Amino acid sequence: MDKTYQNQYKQLGLNVSYYRKSRGYTQMQLAELLKIDRSHMSAIELATVGASLDVIFRLCEVLDVTPKELFDFR
Repeated sequence: MDKTYQNQYKQLGLNVSYYRKSRGYTQMQLAELLKIDRSHMSAIELATVGASLDVIFRLCEVLDVTPKELFDFR
């Protein structure tokens, strides 16, 4: 992961966590819906790994948000 974008990864992780919790999912439940490991889900939220576009698009579908909403950093 490129450290240049560390802040953006953190913001994305915070948004994923926010939308996950607001939809009532645990990390394990969301990971299962996304067909990824729970540790990978945690790493995305903690900004220790980047998410592929496939995972981003599945996140949007499962969480019922647009990519713009997911990347709308506060």
